[in-house]
Formats: sequence, C-alpha cells, structure tokens
Amino acid sequence: MKHKTTRRSPVSGLRSPQADPTFYLLTLGCPKNTFDSEGMSEMLLQASYNGVADPNQADVLIVNTCGFLQAAKDESIGALQELAAIKKKNGAKGRPQLLIAAGCMAQRFGSEVTRQVKGLDGLIGTRAWTDIVPFIQKLRAEKRPGPLYHLPETGDTPIETVALNRQQVDVGRASAYLKISDGCSAPCAFCTIPSFKGLNRSRPQEHILTEARHLAAAGVQEIILIAQDTTAYGRDWGELDGLPLLLEQLVAVAPDIKWWRLMYAYPGHASDRLVEVMAAHPQIIPYIDMPLQHGHPDTLKRMRRPHNVEKLLRWIETYRRSMPGAVLRTTFIVGYPGETEAEFQGLLDFMEAVRFDRVGAFTFSPEPGTPAFDLPDQIDDDTQQERWERLMAFQQPISLERNQQMVGQKLEVLVDGAGDGVSITRSYRDAPEIDGYVVVEKELPIGQMVPVLVTGAMEYDLVAMPANEPILVM
Repeated sequence: MKHKTTRRSPVSGLRSPQADPTFYLLTLGCPKNTFDSEGMSEMLLQASYNGVADPNQADVLIVNTCGFLQAAKDESIGALQELAAIKKKNGAKGRPQLLIAAGCMAQRFGSEVTRQVKGLDGLIGTRAWTDIVPFIQKLRAEKRPGPLYHLPETGDTPIETVALNRQQVDVGRASAYLKISDGCSAPCAFCTIPSFKGLNRSRPQEHILTEARHLAAAGVQEIILIAQDTTAYGRDWGELDGLPLLLEQLVAVAPDIKWWRLMYAYPGHASDRLVEVMAAHPQIIPYIDMPLQHGHPDTLKRMRRPHNVEKLLRWIETYRRSMPGAVLRTTFIVGYPGETEAEFQGLLDFMEAVRFDRVGAFTFSPEPGTPAFDLPDQIDDDTQQERWERLMAFQQPISLERNQQMVGQKLEVLVDGAGDGVSITRSYRDAPEIDGYVVVEKELPIGQMVPVLVTGAMEYDLVAMPANEPILVM
C-alpha cells in the first residue's frame, strides 16, 4: 500500500456545547498520534472543556499533525488551512477561536507551518502535548504579533510522568492503543523521527499497568501496544528484554483483555524470550508487526538497519514454529538510493522465502536532514513506482494463499461495524485500519467478539458466517 494518513475527528469525549469552553480535535497520521490526542482530550475534559464534532461550535481548534513523509505533511497543511479559512473572530462564546497545530509536523516544520497557514495561533510539539491546557490559557492571556511556539525538547509535564485515566477512549470498537514508549534510538538513515521525537524513552511500568486496568474496566477487549519501537521497551534503563517482562505483567493485571497485539517491533531487538512469552499466554495473540524495510543485506546496510538476513529468518522460523497460525506483518521501502535491480529481486526472493501474511510498501521519500537525503544513485520516480507495483503484484497471490488456508476454520472476530445485512469484523490476524477484514453475512452486535466460520477468501479479506448457523449447500 502507498502511504496514507488517517483522519480521526474528533477524539472521544463529545458532549453537547454548554457554558464550558469547547474544543475540536482532528487527528492525522499513525496510532501514536491517536494516543496523544486521547491524552489531550482527557486533559481538556478534566479542565472543564467539552469536545464537539462541529468545528464551528468550538472555542479551540486543534490539529494533531503528521509530518513523517511529504504526503502526510501536505495533508496536515491542508487540514490546518481548511480550519483557518472558517476560523471566526468571535467563536461560540463570543471569544476569538484559537487554531493550534500540534504533533509531528508542528515540531518538525514549525516556521514553514506558520508561513503556509495564516491565522494560526500556536504550535505545540510532540514532547509537549501534555501542556495543552496551560498552553491554551497562555494563548488567551497574552497578546502577540504572531503564533506562540511551544516546541521544547521536553514538555513541562513529560509523558514519562503522566498516567492517563483513559476514560475518554472511544470504546465503540472495543479496541484501544496503549503507548509504552516514545522516541527512537535506531540509527535508520532514512528516518526523521529521532530528530523531532528524541531518543527512546520508556514509560514507567506502573503507568502502563494502570492505564491497562482502566481500559479493561471500560470494556475494551483489544489493546494494541504501540511505540516507535515496542521491542526497545526498557532498553533506555538497561533492560534488554523489557517487552516480554512488561507483557507478563499486563496479562496478569488485566486478565479480561482478550487480545494483546504488538505493533512496530524492530528486528534487531526481537528475542526468543519474546516468542516464549507470546506462546505461553493465549491472550497475547500470535500477531506481530515488524517493519523490515528491505530484504537484501546490501540495501539494509545502506539503510543502517539490521542486515543479518539469515539471523532474521531463524527468528521468523522460531516464531512460526512456536505458535500455530502465527501472523507476520511487515513494511518495505522500494527505490532506496543505490537499489539495483539485483537488490530489488533479492527483496522479492526474500518475500517468497518468508511468505508474509501482510505486506505494506512505500516508495522512498528523501527527507531533508536524513543521511539518505544526500546519498548518491537516487532512483527516479518512474523506476520507484514500477518496482512498487511489481512488489504489490508479487505479494497478492501470497496473501491470497495465506487467506485461503483459513477457509473452513472457525475464528473469533471483533465486530467493528454492521449494516445492510453484513458486519465488518476483524480476526486476530487483522490490525485495525491497516490490515483486511472478515466480512460476515449477518448483522452482529458492534464491539462484541463472536465465533465465525470462514467460507471464502480474497487477497486481503475473508468472508464468513456465524459459526452457529448451518451452511447451505447449493
């Protein structure tokens, strides 16, 4: 798939506009941003703000931006410009509406954002979103000729010291994200994240456990652990296998959570101990998202990524052997500088050898400030696009085959939506918003887990019927 950002507007906690001040919060980008937006929403609600779905009814307009790639940057600028165009001098309570850019693009391209978005009142960075309430108060109290910047390396209240109640999370899908660390210490040559997120900082275990208990009490059935690198958890304080230890604690303190899902695992940090813990606890579903970026060792070296492909293959073998039905999702970059036709073919050979269940792909985007930006032998756009299309076409029959193996099997699915006689559900094999669906030929209760029998398979999705209903033979 090509890169895309996801709009979520607004976060949960909506109430009818009353006398209290109101806010509208639009979230763009990845699940890490979703988590941060839920945190801002919680803090605003605790400060007697009300969330609204209509920006025209809001005193404060906030866009949690994404700036990872150029396409995400363009979407974030566009969203801010749209809100700036409707911004009112006198808002719902007779005060001027405030427009705030938060998140990654604000942190990374602050001066550019202010040039392109007229009417912007403030920018608050990735490591300062916990200061959202005092920041708004400061915007209201001070007169200034231009936007107020709050883009420090650390916020006044760092995320490492905050334990959220998570009472405002949208549990309509019975699924929630839980961030276990922020920042990244990996040296990848193409990535800008450490420049605006900083190095990896693991959140205190007690905060994560507290939030997990709150989510379980709210009825959440699936918790998705996220970070820039979930397998780096604890490494900043010297614990080299902190993720397996954390998983054991999470399963113990929140036994009602049916699915624990792992995202954003770094191949250099994935251990056999992680596999052992996953295999020992059925609540930790046999699914892992591990962005590998490439499959040829020479390309991986230039990317400054782990490039011992044989070691990685041994880990994948251990992972799949330890858990029947284990699912492996990955992401690749095609057209990286210097990628020869032989290296690209090596990537396809790697895909054939592993036969991934889920694959996403990007064409290389040269990001200013990264080592890869100035590498020689840049690949032209047409070649990049042609290789991306070849990769996706190569993966389709593999994905179809992996899905066809599920036909005739019973699965437990989580119902995300229903209508017109069908339900859109997900099995343990499907992470929300990035993987496929299980389409069930009956309307089922949203937010519930139900057993189904798989009756058909496509490249990305499955078709099923409730497991307790008879199959009609035509």
